[in-house]
Amino acid sequence: MRHVASQLLLTGLLALLLAGCETQKETRGYMPDEDRIGEVRKGVHDRNSVESLLGSPSATSTFDNSTWYYITSRTEKVAFLDEDITDQQVVAVVFDKAGIVADVRRYTLAEARAIEMVERETPTRGRELTIVEQLIGNIGRFNTAKQR
Repeated sequence: MRHVASQLLLTGLLALLLAGCETQKETRGYMPDEDRIGEVRKGVHDRNSVESLLGSPSATSTFDNSTWYYITSRTEKVAFLDEDITDQQVVAVVFDKAGIVADVRRYTLAEARAIEMVERETPTRGRELTIVEQLIGNIGRFNTAKQR
């Protein structure tokens, strides 16, 4: 009887362990249909017609709103490991100064570049107070009900 119980316990633990290693797949973003993207014509369509064809963009260019980006990505994550991007598609619709489509560009994951984050911190003015200095510094700063 003890042997059967230990086997059941071991089987249950193994099942939990394997369930934790399940691959989680996720798709993020929005990519219009290929047919709709093909309908966008350089020199013909403006922002309003592109929005009616493709929908709202996922992002726009930072400073001048001259480029709209439609972005989708697929990721996989196994258990507690970091997620990996398995596929990424970007369609960039570039507008000229008059708001007419100047170009439609496509980018894939193969063309992506890794951006290295800067680990510096911006220094703040003043000095750092310890918790004791903060507590002592607050003594007498608050009004009591009588003083109001």
